Amino acid sequence: MNAQRPLDGQVAAITGGAGGIGVAIARRLAAEGARVFSLDLESTEAAQPIPCDVRNEDSVVSAFSRLAQLAGRLDILVHAAGVSRDAVVWKLSAEDWDLVQSVNLRGGFLAMRSAIPMMRETGGGRIVLVGSINGSRGKFGLSAYAASKAGLTGLTKSAAREAGRFGVTVNIVEPGMVRTAMTEALPEDVRAAALRETLLGSMTEPDDVAASIAFLCGPGGRRITGQVLRVDAGQFLGS
Repeated sequence: MNAQRPLDGQVAAITGGAGGIGVAIARRLAAEGARVFSLDLESTEAAQPIPCDVRNEDSVVSAFSRLAQLAGRLDILVHAAGVSRDAVVWKLSAEDWDLVQSVNLRGGFLAMRSAIPMMRETGGGRIVLVGSINGSRGKFGLSAYAASKAGLTGLTKSAAREAGRFGVTVNIVEPGMVRTAMTEALPEDVRAAALRETLLGSMTEPDDVAASIAFLCGPGGRRITGQVLRVDAGQFLGS
């Protein structure tokens, strides 16, 4: 007989579950026993896919309705969907600004709005939003991205106050630069600068972010809510 895993019997939904960080989260939560669904426009073998455009209200409502049909409950929501459009403020188009806010911030709100009522029905749940250290410190050329992630921090703290009475915890994880296919494609000088900022001398990996989220969703996180957890190899302090 297999030993019980921390998340056995629980159902998890991950927005952006087909992305580099999303896949790592899906695999970690599944390894700890959860039944994992990916809410994304792309599919992944790491989780059961449910098509979802987090920018679109009807799409999000439909995805959570489908999730309810398939699983009957929801215990964990991770909002990992995110995009960036890089430019200084005076060169950033309104269209790019709106796109970043709609995926990163509006998407988090829409997902939480559907998830919390489902969690209330079963007596509680865990919500973790994937932010960024740039939401707390800002970064040259990343005003849209930083603003959206700062918004997620405010959303986290407010929702934690609102949903705590239902047994729902809400936290945000702020990674630094994470080694993914997207960041590996950045210019070498950009990656080298980020590495120099770290205190540990190495980049954060997707599995590092996934492990922190699994902790918040597991037994160790049951009394943690409204908090910001930086998983950045010390990059925030070193910048």
